[in-house]
Amino acid sequence: MRDIGLVLLFCLVFAGCPTTSLPPLTQDFRLEEDETRLWLRFEETEKWIQKSGLIYHDEGLEIYLNDIAQKLQPPATLKNISFRIKILKYHLPNAFSFPTGLILIDTGALSRLENEAQLATILGHEMIHTTHRHALKKFRDSKNKSAFLATVTYGTGGLGSIIGALGALTTVMSYSRELETEADTEGFKLMAGAGYDPEEAPKFYLYMRKEYEEEKIKEEHFFGTHPRFQERAENYENLLKTKYKDKQGGVQNSEVFMEKIHRVILDNASLDLKAGRFKIAERGVEKYLTIKPNDPKAYCFLGEIYRQKAEKEDLEKAKEHYQKAISIDPSYPDAHKGIGFIYFKQGEKEQAKKCLKQYLSLSPQAMDKAYIEEYLKQCNGGEKP
Repeated sequence: MRDIGLVLLFCLVFAGCPTTSLPPLTQDFRLEEDETRLWLRFEETEKWIQKSGLIYHDEGLEIYLNDIAQKLQPPATLKNISFRIKILKYHLPNAFSFPTGLILIDTGALSRLENEAQLATILGHEMIHTTHRHALKKFRDSKNKSAFLATVTYGTGGLGSIIGALGALTTVMSYSRELETEADTEGFKLMAGAGYDPEEAPKFYLYMRKEYEEEKIKEEHFFGTHPRFQERAENYENLLKTKYKDKQGGVQNSEVFMEKIHRVILDNASLDLKAGRFKIAERGVEKYLTIKPNDPKAYCFLGEIYRQKAEKEDLEKAKEHYQKAISIDPSYPDAHKGIGFIYFKQGEKEQAKKCLKQYLSLSPQAMDKAYIEEYLKQCNGGEKP
């Protein structure tokens, strides 16, 4: 009798406490009351992100990414969740998912992947965060739900405030190691089940660990939601040694993937250069050149990396790359400008004047025309060109 009384007391005390033991959305789908509020906040945030200027627009690539996502999930799940893949312009590599089905993957991650199988690993992981209702579990675990909901909302301001707001959102949304491991395990199952090569799963994370060690970068991401790269890689390697030890081979689709993302690789290298990450930017351009070996823009970009870095012998290396760009396409204006700046810095004013004049003749409406004319004026000893 006393035991029954204890059970009744337990039920009364905890009747109002929502459970964090939730079935995935692959089953009969019904939003709970607090989940509905959470979804509404994320829907507001999605609208704000679309207007933020951070979205990287490439319709063909977006279609390709969404097609891969469709391969990973069974039709029953896709009826419940409308997954949408969007790309963010940010050089640090990561991805993030909303409970509503939006998955954000940044250019920093895409540009470092080698094939479709590695991409499917990331997408599968993020999809599990959504289908297994990890955001709701995190919300229910939160001690201050009002602060949680206040963070998951849109904001205003320039790029800095946008990045700051998203950073705050993802800090609040950081998942426990247990939930991340579940996303690894179940996402791996999606990736392998879709026919992709499971051996590719840990490679992106191992590569990123090496890059961060070489560059002595602290693991601070735009989206700080994942445990360290090493932990991600170890989870996948353990799965390969146990549940998937007998599974050999599978789809990689490296050539198709590289052709689809080649523009992202070069654009992200530009973001790395702006962040002062010269070696990583150079690595990105060299990767791009394995896909598009005769693009003068890429060689000009390599020249710009060395010109800005300006360490010992860098200016001569920069000059070589600019000249390579000119040899491929003499009408490419930026290469003439870049090499002109180097000649000017080296005190070869006549050569600088010749190159900068060539730049303006090839690009008469250049936005920096007045700036270049100031250089030409100095080449003429202070007189107008």
